[in-house]
Amino acid sequence: MLKIMTVYGTRPEAIKVAPIIKALEESDNFESIPVVTGQHREMLDSVNRLFSIEPVRDLNIMSAKQGLNGIVAKVINGLDEIYAELEPDAVIVQGDTSTVMGAAIAAFNRQIPVVHVEAGLRSGDINSPFPEEANRKLTSQISKLHLAPTSTSKANLLREALPEKEIVVTGNTVIDALLEVVEKPVEFTDQTVAELVAQKDDAPIVLVTTHRRENLGESMQNIGRAVATLAGKYPGYRFLLPAHRNPLVRENVLPHLEGLQNVFVTEPLAYAEFAHIIAASRIVLTDSGGVQEEAPSLGKPVLVMRENTERPEAVDAGTVRLVGTDYDRIVEEVSALIDDEKHFASMANAVNPYGDGRATERTLAALEKMFGLGERLADF
Repeated sequence: MLKIMTVYGTRPEAIKVAPIIKALEESDNFESIPVVTGQHREMLDSVNRLFSIEPVRDLNIMSAKQGLNGIVAKVINGLDEIYAELEPDAVIVQGDTSTVMGAAIAAFNRQIPVVHVEAGLRSGDINSPFPEEANRKLTSQISKLHLAPTSTSKANLLREALPEKEIVVTGNTVIDALLEVVEKPVEFTDQTVAELVAQKDDAPIVLVTTHRRENLGESMQNIGRAVATLAGKYPGYRFLLPAHRNPLVRENVLPHLEGLQNVFVTEPLAYAEFAHIIAASRIVLTDSGGVQEEAPSLGKPVLVMRENTERPEAVDAGTVRLVGTDYDRIVEEVSALIDDEKHFASMANAVNPYGDGRATERTLAALEKMFGLGERLADF
């Protein structure tokens, strides 16, 4: 059996590779070798437990206040030893983190084919999101198989002169994972969150997430101020903020929200809980990449607090709107969704431009084709 190593390090990566790892485990052609870098820790481990995945190696690279170069150096050096020891026939990476870029370079230098899941996302600005835009462009240059989630992503890769025969449009595996998880009952570990969900029909929820590195500073303070203003303006709504563990995020946002009775700040939520919170929410206000894919799939209007996005499909479909980080603009856009039912309805369409739940199936078929073991499925 061919040995396929999947390398991942953050919670979003774990969510999106979990269906692939489970499919590899069930395959007659491949041996699955999951390896984690531990770029995130608790959040990564919770996803592995949710999907019953046992990594065979764990680099455990995280340490306090380390820089991007430190992360990448640990990833490359640590994986180089693992590649030499386990000799995978291919390495799967997902997305655009430092783990992805480091794992791809380490594999390329050992002449191991790189398979890039969620390939072809582009914002057009090398500094936004930072460092993700550079990471994914670098990874594309050294990948052997590009698994693009949408036709837009494929077009981006073709513009960069990558061979069309090496590009497959699969849809996004996050939809596969999401649809599986929201169908299962969940027990909330935070009683406050459980009560918010139970009361959502009487007190609608606005879900807020922020963590982007480029938003640290004034932009993130604007986000905190805007949420505080909205909470005062709409006392009948509940504003839920699962706070990112980065202390700089908390220092910028949380002081603005102290003492507000309808703002609820929690620790980061496990993925199953977070998926159910999206489903229970009325509006989603975020600077996250993955949430832009998940929330539209559940029919939730999404306001993205960024100046650009590498995921334009939902913007084109009308379920996502870029609002930036200007205080007045955030307040205006959320207010419009609350005050204007027709405007809300125009965004709250369950348009799913990112997948149909079969991305994993197409991914496995593309791997089989790469090794001469089968044929590709039709593109998503």
